[in-house]
Amino acid sequence: MVSVSVGSPAGMCSVANSSFYRYVIRLAEADVATTIQDRANLDVLANVPHAYADEVECSGDGWRIVPAASYDDWPVLEATPQRLRAAFQTARRLLWAHAGPVGISAGEIIDVDSDIDSVLSVLHQAEAGGYSVNVSYVS
Repeated sequence: MVSVSVGSPAGMCSVANSSFYRYVIRLAEADVATTIQDRANLDVLANVPHAYADEVECSGDGWRIVPAASYDDWPVLEATPQRLRAAFQTARRLLWAHAGPVGISAGEIIDVDSDIDSVLSVLHQAEAGGYSVNVSYVS
């Protein structure tokens, strides 16, 4: 089981769906044709850290990895809601366009699509409140 957490001071959601992790967070590993912008969006998701990993600080356009500050903390990908929205919308579009090559079933894609809607709702709340968003996963 893998749980992906997306949150800000404005709200949060946790997606406990291994298909979401495999087909959204790790979509950059799939062999699908992408544009340079699509690849940049997928790279944001590919950098979401495992909660118990020793992550080094790194960053990209609109995101950065914030390492754990203590033993009671964990590393997170911190990003603007707009940057994450672009990443999740790209993943959604590519999944629907390349479901066969990616290997996602019809039932899984419907579940993942619903999970993306939940995440987009959290991103909307964060954007309205002017907050950045933290993302991490645990398995």
